[in-house]
Amino acid sequence: MAKTYEYHMKVRDYECDAQGVVNNANYLHYFEATRHEMMESCGLKLRDLTAANIIPLLRNANVSYRHSLRGSDEFISKISIEREGLRYYFLQEIHLVPDNTLCAKAEIEIVCLIDGKIAKPDLFDKAFADYLVWRKI
Repeated sequence: MAKTYEYHMKVRDYECDAQGVVNNANYLHYFEATRHEMMESCGLKLRDLTAANIIPLLRNANVSYRHSLRGSDEFISKISIEREGLRYYFLQEIHLVPDNTLCAKAEIEIVCLIDGKIAKPDLFDKAFADYLVWRKI
């Protein structure tokens, strides 16, 4: 069974609109920050990848909003990963603490450019081995 990565975060007031609700665009920032933290926990640093000319690119993002976060709310951002062909699908969710209410979920599709061409980065498969599930076609 593949593991799920979890990252604890807190809403900052400047991420909210005039009504005190988190602006929808900030959820994409939360999802991205969680992916970066997960990568680092797996031994991958974005600056090292880009220096080696390995560029993970966001190809598609599909977000469903369920429950609004507000200023100072604490939440857990979760990731599981599926792979199909050259694509990685980061299945992400944001849950309110302490009651675990689902606030948003997303499917983030990532491809990798290696030396300017879309390619399969074996180092991602190795780094994400505990989290990765292959999609059935």
